[in-house]
Amino acid sequence: MLNVIGMAVACLKHIQTQTVQRKLVNFMISRQAKLQEDTYFRVMRILQDNPDLTQRELAEKLGISVGGLNYCLKALMEKGLVKMKNFANSKNKFGYVYVLTPTGMAEKAAITHRFLQRKMYEYEALKAEIEALRSEVVEDQADGRRKAIQ
Repeated sequence: MLNVIGMAVACLKHIQTQTVQRKLVNFMISRQAKLQEDTYFRVMRILQDNPDLTQRELAEKLGISVGGLNYCLKALMEKGLVKMKNFANSKNKFGYVYVLTPTGMAEKAAITHRFLQRKMYEYEALKAEIEALRSEVVEDQADGRRKAIQ
């Protein structure tokens, strides 16, 4: 009977491991595209509230290089999501602001939705992995106690 239970536990452990691995593989698919979209989301989110930040200030808030931010802003402008406008009252010494276009606002809403879905999925995958690891630790501790008794 113990052998059957041991086999069932091993089978369950294998299924849990396979599920966690499948979720992690899905997470890694097109990781670059997801990172790029996350960066776009973060840039547009900050620009919506602070359109007159300099590129240096924006890069610092995002934790990326000024060159990386410049590349991102150019891509957003080419897609028609962000516009650079002259604005004399800007705190920016160059007198320009970055504003989201109407298309940019709509795209930001769509990206926000996808971002939230992705983060919820990552959260669920992480919870499943933590639970599998906890089960593994409990099982390993039980195995250690059994071996110590024998």
